[in-house]
Amino acid sequence: MPTVPLLELSGSPADRGRHHGEAARSEIARSLDHYRRSFALKPGLAWADVVSRVGPWRKLVAAHAPDLLEEMDGIAAGAGVHPDEVLALNARGEIARNHASGFTEMDGCSSFALLPEATADGHVYCGQNWDWRAETEATTVLVRIVQPPKPTVIMQVEAGQVGRHGVNSAGLALNANGLDGAFGTPPGLPQPLLRRLILDSPTLRDALRVPFTVPQHIATNLLFTHRDGFAVDLETTPLDHRWGYASGGVLVHGNHYQYGIPPALDGRYRPGAVDSLYRVPVIERGLARAADATDSAGVRKVVQETMSDHFGHPHGVCAHPRAGDPDVRRYKTTMSSLVDLTAGEYRVLRGNPCEGDYQLLPWHIADGPGGS
Repeated sequence: MPTVPLLELSGSPADRGRHHGEAARSEIARSLDHYRRSFALKPGLAWADVVSRVGPWRKLVAAHAPDLLEEMDGIAAGAGVHPDEVLALNARGEIARNHASGFTEMDGCSSFALLPEATADGHVYCGQNWDWRAETEATTVLVRIVQPPKPTVIMQVEAGQVGRHGVNSAGLALNANGLDGAFGTPPGLPQPLLRRLILDSPTLRDALRVPFTVPQHIATNLLFTHRDGFAVDLETTPLDHRWGYASGGVLVHGNHYQYGIPPALDGRYRPGAVDSLYRVPVIERGLARAADATDSAGVRKVVQETMSDHFGHPHGVCAHPRAGDPDVRRYKTTMSSLVDLTAGEYRVLRGNPCEGDYQLLPWHIADGPGGS
C-alpha cells in the first residue's frame, strides 16, 4: 500500500507554511501540473488565466483568515512557486464555478459518523472515502499542525492546501463532501479555508458558527462529530443551510441533498453524482453491523468492509477509475480514513480501501490544547 507523507508543522503561520512547502515541494509540483492540464480541458482555462483570477479570493482570505493567507504564502515560498498559484490550489473549485456557472464537477466522498449506541465497544468513530481524481492520489499528505493556543489539528489535504478534513485536539472531527448547484452569488471564502477555520475552533459551538458567519461561494456538506458522542450534519450553500442528525447512532452523507432541495435550486436540481443515491443506504446498511462486533478491531473490520463495498462498480462506495476516461479525468477513491475519537486513533489508507489496510498514524488526537 502506498504510504502518505507525514508533515509536522509548528511556529508562526509563515513558518508552518514554509515547512509545508519545502517538505511537499514535489507533491505541490505534481498538483500544479494536474490542475494546469485539468483546467485547460474543462472548463477551458489556461493556468495563467486561473492564477490571474484569484484577486477576489485573496481579499476575502485577508479579511476572514489573515493567518491562513500568511500560511499559504509561506507554502509558496517553501515550494518555490508564485503565491497566487498556491491560492489557486485552495480556491480551485470556486474559480472553476465562477468562470462557468454550469460547471458542477465536485469532489465526491462518502462520510459517516458512528456514535456509542451503534458500536460494540461504545466508541465514537467517523471517517470517509475521499473520491477525487486518480492523479491527485499521489499529491495527498497528512499534516499535524501545532498552533497554540488553538487546538492541534490533524488533516488529510492535497499538498499546498491549508484545509480539508480531519480532527483537532479538542475532540472535534470534520468530514466533508461536495454538493452541486449554481447560486449566482459573489465570491466567498474557499472551502479549504472554511474547513480549516472549523478545525481551528476550540469548541463544537465555535466550529458550528463558522459556516453560519463566513461567506461561501459553493455548496458543501459538513459532517461534525464530537468525541463526547454527538454528530450533526450540515448541507451548506451560499444562501442557506439545512441539517440532520444520526439515526440509531449512524449518520451517513454522500453528494446529494438529503434534507430537502435548497429553494434556489427548486425545480431545476439534478444530482451531479447520482451514485450517491445508493452509496448512502449501502453504507448505512453496512455500518449497522458495527453494533454486533465483539471489540474495537471488529468495529474497524466492519467499517473497512463497508467502505470497500463495490455495489454499482466502478461507481460504488469504493470508487474505481472508469475505463476510457482521459488520465486527467480518471476518478477514484484516493484515500479512506477511519478515526476512533474515543481512543484518539487516526487511521488512513491511501487508495482504495479494498486493496490494503488502514494504517495507524503516530499521533494521538488529544495531544494539544483541549485534549483529554
